[in-house]
Amino acid sequence: MKTSIPFLDLVTPHLELESELMDVVRTTFRDASFIGGRTLDTFEQNFASFTGAAECIGVASGTDALLFALIAGGVKPGDTVLTAANSFIATAEAITQAGATPEFIDIDERTYNMSPVELRSYLESCTLHTSSGKRLGRRTGTPITAVLPVHLYGQMADMAAITEIAREFHLLVFEDACQAHGAEQFSAHEDRWLKAGSSSRAAAFSFYPGKNLGACGEAGAVTTSDPEIARQIRILRDHGQSQKYYHEVIGYNGRLDTIQAGFLDVKLKRLARWTEQRRTVAARYTDLFATAAGVITPYVPAGSKPAFHLYVVRVNHRDQVREHLTNAGIGTGIHYPVPIHLQNAYKELGYKKGDLPVTEKLAMEVLSLPMFPHLEAEQQRCVVEAVTEVVESQPKHFSSTAV
Repeated sequence: MKTSIPFLDLVTPHLELESELMDVVRTTFRDASFIGGRTLDTFEQNFASFTGAAECIGVASGTDALLFALIAGGVKPGDTVLTAANSFIATAEAITQAGATPEFIDIDERTYNMSPVELRSYLESCTLHTSSGKRLGRRTGTPITAVLPVHLYGQMADMAAITEIAREFHLLVFEDACQAHGAEQFSAHEDRWLKAGSSSRAAAFSFYPGKNLGACGEAGAVTTSDPEIARQIRILRDHGQSQKYYHEVIGYNGRLDTIQAGFLDVKLKRLARWTEQRRTVAARYTDLFATAAGVITPYVPAGSKPAFHLYVVRVNHRDQVREHLTNAGIGTGIHYPVPIHLQNAYKELGYKKGDLPVTEKLAMEVLSLPMFPHLEAEQQRCVVEAVTEVVESQPKHFSSTAV
């Protein structure tokens, strides 16, 4: 009998929460407060508290969150912003939409996040613009003003190292935390654990339905501890209004619907538990793969607690492995098959194959396996057996250059 294991289960949690979610709808209908209001305020306060940031501003999507964070945080047209290319294109789109241009830093082969070593090497190789004190982008020739690391798959980038480098080179630091709700990293400087969303000038979160904290539609948020940035984002999301019909700037229609805010607040109460369940699922996968030659499981550095938005392995002949799992009724994903620097949308930047060797290598090897809080141990055993079966049948086992 064919196995049936979904890549993601969005049915079970919504059935469990159906009564509370419908209460949100009924309350909103009775109040007729469809945009803004007390429900939105409550969610913003609760999510800010969850992340450890002083402020949370709900917006219409994760892409809006990235865009508004950059604009309000000080990125200007003509600037260059450094980021990673192994992300969803929204990371770069937001930079472009803010009037800046992305340039891409290669990643660490173990964590899949921006490499601090590559970041420093890149900056040291760039021309110094003496009048501004800024380095100029290699491809853009314009001042590098900010760095936007991505907390990929739910594991935080090395924020301590990146922040130190940014301070040395006079760069602003933002976080793409769209996959990292609840991820943590130990700060030796502060002697405490910090959550994603509290380690930079401003951080962007997506609440797309498949995220660890997902809406029932599109939604996003920015977290920051800078009250002026928060004020500016609240204006930007609402057509540039500081009060109704008084427009300080040209803004956007980027507000978070009340019903979505209410749904998110219901789910937020479970997020810590769901995150621990994800960590348990991830640990079980890693144990089950312990003796599987040819499979590289996620690397978790000391001082990191990933939120495991995804559980991503690396295998040789990835497409063959994926086809085998599909035929076995097991859902999978590839995050992401084409790095942003090689996307047609960014061809004008002039990147070519070989420019980001680690990013490009991993794009051919990564495979996302089923991952959700309610994933059962027996389902995981089936997944691991299917992966192991095809990998061990290959004539040559996978090899890595990772240290």
